[in-house]
Amino acid sequence: MSKAPQRIAIIGGGLMGAGIAQVFAVAGHRVTVHEPMHEVRETVRARIAANLAALEKDAAPAEAVAVAGDLAAAVSDAEFVFEAAPEKLPLKQSIFADLVRHAPASAILASNTSVIPITDIVQGLDTAERMAGTHWWNPPYLVPLVEVVQTAQTAPQTIAALMDFLKAVGKAPVHVKKDVPGFVANRLQHALWREAIAIVAAGICNAETVDTCVKQSFGLRLPVLGPLENADLVGLDLTLDIHNVILPAIDSTPAPSPLLQALVKKGDLGFKTGKGFRTWSAEEMANLRARLTQHLKRALSGSETA
Repeated sequence: MSKAPQRIAIIGGGLMGAGIAQVFAVAGHRVTVHEPMHEVRETVRARIAANLAALEKDAAPAEAVAVAGDLAAAVSDAEFVFEAAPEKLPLKQSIFADLVRHAPASAILASNTSVIPITDIVQGLDTAERMAGTHWWNPPYLVPLVEVVQTAQTAPQTIAALMDFLKAVGKAPVHVKKDVPGFVANRLQHALWREAIAIVAAGICNAETVDTCVKQSFGLRLPVLGPLENADLVGLDLTLDIHNVILPAIDSTPAPSPLLQALVKKGDLGFKTGKGFRTWSAEEMANLRARLTQHLKRALSGSETA
C-alpha cells in the first residue's frame, strides 16, 4: 500500500472499471468512478461488494467508492486517471481529449485498452508525456499482471510512477517499451488462438481436444515456466531443430480465420449465444466461470503466501 492515499479516477464503471476501482479502494485510496449510463452507475458499488464477498473479504471498501455521472467532476482533483471505456478508438480519443481539459495538469492519464496502440489514442493531444497504457487483465482484482505501455512521447518518470504505484497495490506491472497492437501478453495469447482455430478449421481435431491439449500439457507448466525459460531449459539447439520443422506448418494468415468469421456471421458467438466453437448449456457456462474464479483465487492465495 502507498504511504498516503491517492486520489484515483476510473473512467467507465463496467466489468473492468469496477474491478480496477476495487483494487484501489481495497488498498485504501480515494476512488471515484465515472460512468455515463445511469443503470450501470447504480450497480458499481454493489458489484464491487459482491466481488469482495465472494473473496471472503470485508465489503466496506465498496461503500467508500464514489460514483459520478459527470466526467469533469470525477477527475477534477485526480492524481491518477485510468480509462476503462469500451474498445472503440474514437470513444477513447474523445475521453482523453476531455481528460486533458478537465483533469489536473499533474495527473497521470492511463488507458486500459487491450490492443489499441496508446499512440493512436493520444495522438495530437497536449501533455502526451503524462499518458501511457495500463492494460489490466480480467478480473483485475485477481489477475496480477498490468502491462504499462510507453509511447514515444511518454516521459520515463510517468512510467516509473505507474510501475511504483501499481506495485504498491499488489499488482505485477511490466514495462512494455514499444507501443504495438496487443502489447505483449495479448500478442502471445492470440498467436495461440490463431493456431488453435486453424487446427480445428483443418479438421485435425475438434475444439474440445485443442483445449484439452493445452490444459493437460504445457498449460500446466506455464505458471512457473514461461516460453523463453522453456526454450533455455530444453536447449536452444533443440528449439532451433524443432522450429525448422514446425514453423513452416504453423498458420501465419494475417487476417481472422474464415472459420471464425463464419461463426460470427451465423450468430454463434460463444457464451453470449450458447454456441461458438463448442456448444454450452447455462450450467456448463456457470461451472466454467466458477472453476476459473476458484483457480485464480487459489493461484493468488499461493502467490501471497510464497
